[in-house]
Amino acid sequence: RQAKTLSDLKVGRRVVVIGGGNTAIDISVQTKLLGAEEVTLVYRRGAKEMGATWAEQLLAQKNGVLIKHWIKPVRILGDKNGVTAVEFENTQTGAKSEISCYVVFKAIGQVLVPKDLGDAPELLKIIKGKIVVDENRCTTLPNVYAGGDCVNGGHLTVTSVQDGKIAALAIHKALMEGKT
Repeated sequence: RQAKTLSDLKVGRRVVVIGGGNTAIDISVQTKLLGAEEVTLVYRRGAKEMGATWAEQLLAQKNGVLIKHWIKPVRILGDKNGVTAVEFENTQTGAKSEISCYVVFKAIGQVLVPKDLGDAPELLKIIKGKIVVDENRCTTLPNVYAGGDCVNGGHLTVTSVQDGKIAALAIHKALMEGKT
């Protein structure tokens, strides 16, 4: 969005996107629209299990993105000039294959690992891997707010943006009232 002309953006001729959600679809479609000759989106399960909506999957295909299911990345191959291919394994048969590419994007989501929070897990309420927040997105830790994937489990980006707005308003109100 910040480029004055889209031709200034350098995208690889062959691109592989790893993931199955709406972000993976967005990267795939935008890379194709920016001039990539071949864009392949790979996902470790089937189309029905993808996080991306059916409409998003169809949009990708209409824009020339090849979607391959039931394969997972094993390793990225390259030489002194960079990436040359990605090796994959079929998750149903175990067969190996390679996809030639110059650029690899991963859009595989994130998982909350409580031990990475240090002492906070003892103070931070977490249920089923999600941080518990109130209506203002305040956690059980004083003056700590959360939103997005760690709260809602990976819903649409617009939901995460809304979480940020709600938390920002609550933080502003608390600061104005001298509560922090």
